[in-house]
Amino acid sequence: MYYKKHIFVCQNKKEDGSGCGVLAEKDAVVFFKKNLKERDLWGEEKIRVSKTGCLGRCSEGPTCVVYPEGIWYNYLDSNDLSEIFDKYIMQDKIVKKLLI
Repeated sequence: MYYKKHIFVCQNKKEDGSGCGVLAEKDAVVFFKKNLKERDLWGEEKIRVSKTGCLGRCSEGPTCVVYPEGIWYNYLDSNDLSEIFDKYIMQDKIVKKLLI
C-alpha cells in the first residue's frame, strides 16, 4: 500500500455559487497537510491529502472521504476539521457527529 491513509477533500465550486469549495469556512486541504507535516505523517507509506472535484455528496455539505476505509465526513469549520484530524486520522476513532 502506497499510503496508510488518503484523505480526499471536495473543493468543487459550482457556477451558481454553491458547492463544498464555497461552503467550508477553512481550506481543509491546507489544514490537513499542515497538521500531517508537523507530525511527520506526510508522504509515502504515511498519509496523503488531495483536492478533488465533486464527490457527489452535495446535500451533505462540505465533504471529505478517507481511504482505504471509505469513511465519509462533513465539516463546516476548523473545530470540525480538528476533531476529524485528532480523533480519526490520529486515533482511528470514528467522529459520529460528523459521519455521513
